[in-house]
Amino acid sequence: MLRNQLLSKQRKNGKINLETILERGKQVRILFVGDVMGKPGQEMLKQYLPLLKRKYQPQVTIVNGENATRGRGINEKVYKEILKAGADVLTMGNHTWDNPELQTFIGRAPKLVRPANFSANKVPGQGYTIIKVNQLKLGVVNLIGRVFMNPSDDPFVIGEALIAKLAKQVDAIFVDFHAETTSEKEAFAWYFAGKVSAVVGTHTHVQTNDARILPGGTAYLTDVGFTGPYDGILGMKRANVIERFLTQMPTRFEVDTESQTTLGACLIEVDDASGKAKSIQTIQINPDHPWLD
Repeated sequence: MLRNQLLSKQRKNGKINLETILERGKQVRILFVGDVMGKPGQEMLKQYLPLLKRKYQPQVTIVNGENATRGRGINEKVYKEILKAGADVLTMGNHTWDNPELQTFIGRAPKLVRPANFSANKVPGQGYTIIKVNQLKLGVVNLIGRVFMNPSDDPFVIGEALIAKLAKQVDAIFVDFHAETTSEKEAFAWYFAGKVSAVVGTHTHVQTNDARILPGGTAYLTDVGFTGPYDGILGMKRANVIERFLTQMPTRFEVDTESQTTLGACLIEVDDASGKAKSIQTIQINPDHPWLD
């Protein structure tokens, strides 16, 4: 397969040591960074994404950007800044349409993927994209859950059709499953175990401690965490959120711009020949988990 093709080409030109080619051909590294939250998240990403890429040398970097502009949605300026910081693809979630500006540029944003089960074929944008990594093709899919979320099409039904379609076109498939409950995320991952390379959850903003490889070679993590204010509540100012719980009265949630910051991510290694995940590790950078290069 891919490794044999690389070796054949290498033998013809003799430019690189065969052992080096064998090592490079064994895996594809995918770096996934969780929900970027407002300006603090943008700054954290700009500071640490280059360092993460230098340390882990991923071939593909995916960033969830659904909270990137003022905590709700994304605009074109921030979309371009995240790409400039080092992202190859941006995924979204339930706040996709909260910034109306997205509708004006999503049609010319090939590296932005919104949930594929948003009223299928009736909203702008794309639910997946394909990234080329040397001779390998990686499908990046975004889907949203339905439990405690706004109405959407069935992610299992839409996902099954989309994944079956992509399986004929790509060598590996990564899924950002944006959902509220652990049970829905686990059910989705087990349903597609062995059919995709990875299912990683977003939305709840708290990194979970359950990274594993499911039978069939599917990397799984319930939630990758988020990138933004560390001392807020899910990135929002604490006082406003607490007041809501105490009074049940409508409260304006605002991104905590004076907080310490955090970055949540994971690194997945996928076998280039089989498309199966070999490993998954979580990454946190914050005052309690300082960056160590």
